[in-house]
Amino acid sequence: MTTETRSLRTAEVVYEHPLARRERILRTAHRVIIYILLLIGAAIILVPFLWMVSTSLKTERQLFRYPPEWIPDPIAFDNYIDAWTSLGSIAPGLTFWRIIGNTLFITVLAMFAEMFSAAVVAYGFARFRWKGRDIVFFIMLSTMMIPPTLTRVPSFLIWRELGLLNTYDPLTVPAWFAWGPAYIFLLRQFFLTIPREMEDAAVVDGANTMQIFFYVMLPLVKPAFLAIGVLSFQGNWNNFEAPLIYLNTTQMYPLVLAIRFFQQSLSKEAPKWHYMMAMATMMAAPILLLFFLAQRYFIEGLTVGAVKG
Repeated sequence: MTTETRSLRTAEVVYEHPLARRERILRTAHRVIIYILLLIGAAIILVPFLWMVSTSLKTERQLFRYPPEWIPDPIAFDNYIDAWTSLGSIAPGLTFWRIIGNTLFITVLAMFAEMFSAAVVAYGFARFRWKGRDIVFFIMLSTMMIPPTLTRVPSFLIWRELGLLNTYDPLTVPAWFAWGPAYIFLLRQFFLTIPREMEDAAVVDGANTMQIFFYVMLPLVKPAFLAIGVLSFQGNWNNFEAPLIYLNTTQMYPLVLAIRFFQQSLSKEAPKWHYMMAMATMMAAPILLLFFLAQRYFIEGLTVGAVKG
């Protein structure tokens, strides 16, 4: 290859059409703008959380210093212990482990109940044909448009007539009856993406309906199943209204209600913001940990399976 030929080929590679160069610049600028907006959104979300963690590690004298200290000096890790000690002195018997136990019992039981019942109902809507199926499915989805506030009083009257007030039954029993239409819809869409040939092959191998559901279908919808698990855990962990309505004994309070009780008990005194932020941080930590552990399945569960029913 001569020097002249090599120079011509180099010039062809280096040369870029003005329209192509303009398109490349616009594409890069568009990407930069998107990244900037994402960073701004992340900052808006992270700044309050970081401030909460920072406040939870401050002493009472550091709370209102100006300019504010993002990294307290010294760091008061004892706030987490002192907060629960103060709560125990206000409400005897309401210890840290008692509160965590109450919260985990309500959350985990309701979460597994919602996951199981939603999966069973969604499988029925996706795979079985029966008269009125589409009408029932439409009615079920229509319940999502009913404001929860409208059902508070009737639900309370029903549980009162059953004599189950001040128990965990109103917080856990409804979860066994597929009270999450959004979860059912999401799982149904996933079940519809699975070819029926896989079920037919399982039938040929001698599997019954329950075996097909547990050993064939559920593993295939694992992303959606874990996604609704994360959403259900978050919803039950942060549930405030239902425990406030149905629970009267402080020893039965979950974490979210214990924090509110602690705040009201100190309303006549100077607010213990460092203690409040310590409790709030401990409440947010399990949700964040669960999301990061199941992040891949959570994102996949919300984006895959969107097919027409």
